[in-house]
Order: sequence, then C-alpha cells, then structure tokens
Amino acid sequence: MEITDIRIRKIIPQGRLRGIISITLDDLFAVHDIKVVQGDDRLFVAMPSRRDDNGVYRDIVHPITPAARNEIEGEILSAYKREIERQQAEQS
Repeated sequence: MEITDIRIRKIIPQGRLRGIISITLDDLFAVHDIKVVQGDDRLFVAMPSRRDDNGVYRDIVHPITPAARNEIEGEILSAYKREIERQQAEQS
C-alpha cells in the first residue's frame, strides 16, 4: 500500500483541531476527513469516525498494524508541516 496523494483540505491555526486531510491509497482508494490534532505532547492523526447509538465515537477506517499507523501518520504530518511552512513563507 502506498499513499499516492495527500490533500490538505483545511488548516486551522487555533484550538486542538489543526487540520483536515484527505489521502489517496494506490491511486484507487480515498480516505477523507482525517484530522490533525494537537495533543498534550505532540501533533497526531485521528482517523475519520462517527458516533454510534451509544454515543461512542468509532473509527470508520483505520490502519490495522502499528507500523501502518506510523507510516500513514508520518506522511500526513510531514505534508501538514510542509503546508504550514509554505503558508508562512508566503506571508513573509
């Protein structure tokens, strides 16, 4: 599996939610509404989720292995940081 496209849909400068991302896998499968969240110690990626009948949020899609999660999160956060740097350079 390869991430073949990452689209930064929205950058949010304030609050814990920092961005909304879409990715494409193998030019065949798109995942929308991935969130970049500012945690207590670091930025992290939250997969798309919805609330079930009991009020519990459950991921709609998610990586199965820790290695896959690390790879996806790393690529998304790298793209997010590049976009932040690009925007800051444009403002200078």
